Amino acid sequence: MNPFAMTALFLALVGVAGWANARWLRLPSSVAMVLAGGAGAACILGLRAMAPGLKIADALLTIISSVDFPTAIFRYLLAFLLFAGAMQVDFNELRKRWAPILSLATVGVVASTVIVGFGLWGLAQLFHVELPLTWSFVFGSLISPTDPVAVLTAIRRGRLPQGLRAILQGEALFNDGVAIVVFTASLGVASSGGEANIPKEIAAAIWEAGGGAVLGAVAGAIVIGAIRSIDDFAVEVSLSLAAATGVYAVAQALHLSAPIAVVVAGLMVGSRQARRSMSDTTETYLRSFWKLVDEILNALLFLLLGLEMAVVTFDWGLSGLWVGAVALVLAARFLVVGPWALFFRVWRGRPTAGWILAWGGLHGAISVALALAIPAGPAKGPILSMTFAVVLFAVVVQGLTFAPLTRRLEPDRRGDD
Repeated sequence: MNPFAMTALFLALVGVAGWANARWLRLPSSVAMVLAGGAGAACILGLRAMAPGLKIADALLTIISSVDFPTAIFRYLLAFLLFAGAMQVDFNELRKRWAPILSLATVGVVASTVIVGFGLWGLAQLFHVELPLTWSFVFGSLISPTDPVAVLTAIRRGRLPQGLRAILQGEALFNDGVAIVVFTASLGVASSGGEANIPKEIAAAIWEAGGGAVLGAVAGAIVIGAIRSIDDFAVEVSLSLAAATGVYAVAQALHLSAPIAVVVAGLMVGSRQARRSMSDTTETYLRSFWKLVDEILNALLFLLLGLEMAVVTFDWGLSGLWVGAVALVLAARFLVVGPWALFFRVWRGRPTAGWILAWGGLHGAISVALALAIPAGPAKGPILSMTFAVVLFAVVVQGLTFAPLTRRLEPDRRGDD
C-alpha cells in the first residue's frame, strides 16, 4: 500500500472512531482513540487465530507493521503537535511559573530517571528478569517525560487554577527535549557496555537545549515581524505553518533540540504580544487552524498507538513486572513533585496541588516511540512491554480520572494560585 492510501485508511479510521465516540461514548479523544486502536488490534489478531486461511488479517498486520512509529513521531507529527500545543498556552503564565516548570522539566526528568532506574533494577531481580542497571536507566529516561499531547488533552477537561495548569503545560512541552537528550545518553551508555563521558554528555545536552531555545526564539521573532507588516490571514497562517516545520527541520540539521525549538517558536507566535500584531480575523483563523491540527493529529497519534499493540510481542510472563513498573513510575512522579507540593501547601495554602501535579503527569506516545527506537536485543522486549503498560495506564486510567479528580479537589477555585 502506497503512503497516500495508507494515510487515507488511517484518517478514515480516525473519522469513524471519532464519530462513534461523539455519538455514543463521549470519552476524551485520546482515551477513545487508544481504545479503538486496541480493539482493532485485538480483532485483527483474533481473526488471524480463528481463520488462519484468510489473508485479510495478514494484510492488515502488514500495513500496521509498515508504519515506522518512531519516525512518524519524531520526523513528522511532533513538530505540528508541539507547535499546536504551545499555541494554546499562555506565555505570560508560563513566565510567572518559570521556576517549577524549569526544575520539573530538567532536574525532575533526571531525578525520575534515577529513581525509576534503580527501582526497576531491583524489581527485575525480584521477578527474576535479566535487566542490567544500565538498561533500567534507559527505561527510566524514556518513561520520565510527561507527554504534551496526553497532558494537554487531560487539562482541557479538568478544573484547574491557572498556575497549576501552566506548570503542567509548561513541563510537558519542555521536558521532551530534555528527556530525548537523556535517553540518547543512557542508550549510548547501555549499548557501549557502561562507558560514558559524563562532562561531554552534559555539555552536549546544554548545547542542544540552549541552542534549540535560541533558534525557536529567533524564528518566532521573525514570524511575528512578518505578520505585523501585512494583513492577510491566509499568508499569516501559512507563515505559522512555515515556522513549525522550518524551525524543526533546521534544528534537526544543526543537531539542536527540535522539540524545544518548536515549542519556543509556538509560544511566541501564540503570545499576547503576537496577537496584538494581528487582526481579529487573522487571530480567529490562526487559532482555529492550529486547534484543528492538534485535534486531528492527536486522534491519529493515539489510534496508531493502539494499533501498534497488534505487531508488538508481549511476554505475559512479565505481567507482574508490568504492574510493578506502573507503581514505580507513579511513586517516582510523587517523589519528584514532592518539593513543589510542599511549597504550594505551606506557602500558597494549596494542599491539593501535589495530587494534581502528580496525577496530571501523564505519559504517552513519545515514550512508546523511544522504546520502539531501542535496537533489537534482550532488553528491548521487557522495556517495550513495560512502556506500553505504563502508557496505557496513564492514558486510560489517569486520563479518565483526572477531570473528576480536579473537580473534587478544586470545586470552587479556578483562579490564580
